Amino acid sequence: MSDEWYKQTFEQQVKLAHKNPFMMAYLKAGLKEGILSDTASALGAMHDTVVNAAKPNLIGREIIDVRTTTEALERFPRAKKSAAYVAGEGGTIRVHGERYDTVDVQTNIIIKDGAEWTREFAEDAKWNALNRQLEELGRSLAEKETEKVLALYAAIATADLATGGALAGGGSALSWSGIVKFWDAIENEDFSSADTLILHPKQASQLFTATEFINSQYLPSSGVELTRGLVGQALTMRIFKSSKCTNGVAHAVNKQIAAVMLIRRDITVEDYQDPKNNIFGLVASERVGLAVLRSKAVARMTNISTSL
Repeated sequence: MSDEWYKQTFEQQVKLAHKNPFMMAYLKAGLKEGILSDTASALGAMHDTVVNAAKPNLIGREIIDVRTTTEALERFPRAKKSAAYVAGEGGTIRVHGERYDTVDVQTNIIIKDGAEWTREFAEDAKWNALNRQLEELGRSLAEKETEKVLALYAAIATADLATGGALAGGGSALSWSGIVKFWDAIENEDFSSADTLILHPKQASQLFTATEFINSQYLPSSGVELTRGLVGQALTMRIFKSSKCTNGVAHAVNKQIAAVMLIRRDITVEDYQDPKNNIFGLVASERVGLAVLRSKAVARMTNISTSL
């Protein structure tokens, strides 16, 4: 609400809300339930419902560095490694200093979903039905965002990964030794250790049969959030699972340096209407940008068993 563009958008939405049957039905139901006080309160509640429904599914934001921006394009400088040399006494000194290249990240990805109703549905629907429609928008956006982040890592060429190739799963279930291979791959690229491991639920299930992993998981209940995809922690890595991952393939990343997600416009909810066709609805959307910054901070393992 502190951003001027959002204030203007919100005020405009308040003015338009009175023309939208779904919005008025939502307000009426909220007033009846004692949840809402006015139109602005209803709009804020709608936005919160979508965002809160998205949060449990937003593992995409847990496995990549997330930053906000007001620019359509951001340029990230990357330091190139310098090389020391052995010089003879009194010899010429070669001064190279630190060198840089850049990666440009455009915020040109629009993630959007909407829901439509007839006037009659909006007039007759109960509060829980209205709220479920909004929650589905949040879940849908979060799912697509996670797909985009996972696709970003999956698209890294094999030769550009840590160790210059994919780690071999050997057709076996993911084990503790497999986790160690991930950790070692990124550590040997002279980066700080991997901090995130991303798995398909089947590989997460395989880990639950590994004695070393089980013994490492003596955490309080607050340390494991299975409903948010957080399985636990091993070595220096938090482990996340998602059905959007490819079964049999896993990735480990140092998310602070591997890639970035820029958020130009976070989740926003707007209404629309088509009275001619008796259709009214809501659209939830966000505008983001994604890019790999250092592919060597990503390790991939393939040919992992796809069953227990």
